[in-house]
Amino acid sequence: MQKIGKKYNKTVGQVVLRWLIQRNIVVLAKSVHEERIRENFDVFDFNLSEEDMDLIKGLDKKESALFDHNDPVFVERLTGWLI
Repeated sequence: MQKIGKKYNKTVGQVVLRWLIQRNIVVLAKSVHEERIRENFDVFDFNLSEEDMDLIKGLDKKESALFDHNDPVFVERLTGWLI
């Protein structure tokens, strides 16, 4: 991600935001720091190449660092919270 950021002269966060935008995913970026807020808006002056989009997509390990979405116990707890 840092190499891709350097290629476009952007931060890793900006690359992630741009990747999401180019995939037509609604992005809700939040910060209380003025510099970060400005960075979050500074993602509309570049486009990631298809190669870079694919490289980032390839980083997905298809697993959550927080919990297993396929764990029946977790799913039961989650649906219990929603009811």
